[in-house]
Amino acid sequence: MMKPRILVPLLLLFTLCSCKGSGNEVEKLKAQLKETKKCPGCELNSVDLTGTDLTGADLAGAKLNDANLSGVKLNNANLSGAFLDNAKLNDTNLNGANLSGAGLAAANLKNADLSGANLSSAYLKGADLSGSLLNNANLKEADLSTAKLEGAKLEGANLSGAIMPDGTLKK
Repeated sequence: MMKPRILVPLLLLFTLCSCKGSGNEVEKLKAQLKETKKCPGCELNSVDLTGTDLTGADLAGAKLNDANLSGVKLNNANLSGAFLDNAKLNDTNLNGANLSGAGLAAANLKNADLSGANLSSAYLKGADLSGSLLNNANLKEADLSTAKLEGAKLEGANLSGAIMPDGTLKK
């Protein structure tokens, strides 16, 4: 019979070793997302989905911090409450996407198409929106403090209650 003093460290070691499947888990979730376009609440930090077609995908509440979503088709996707801090979303199609309450701090959204997107209450502090299309986007109460908006198109965008890049509140 094994002594408790040996058994406890062995159980601890086994538990620690069985946690190493995280990379495998991300690959499974990535495959699931590509196949079903559904992965709400998924933990996909640092994932590379460059150029993937995720039109209409459900990624509500997903964790996509530091993810590479460059050139991804996310038009009409649900990314409400998603975590996209430091994500690469340059040249991404987010036309009509729901990003309400999403965290996009320091995200790269250069030349992204956010036309008609819902970014109400989104956290875009320090985000790069240079050259992006935000025509008819809903940015109501969004935090755009220190965001870069050079060359961005904002025709018809709702900016009521938004915190602008210079820190002023848009009325």
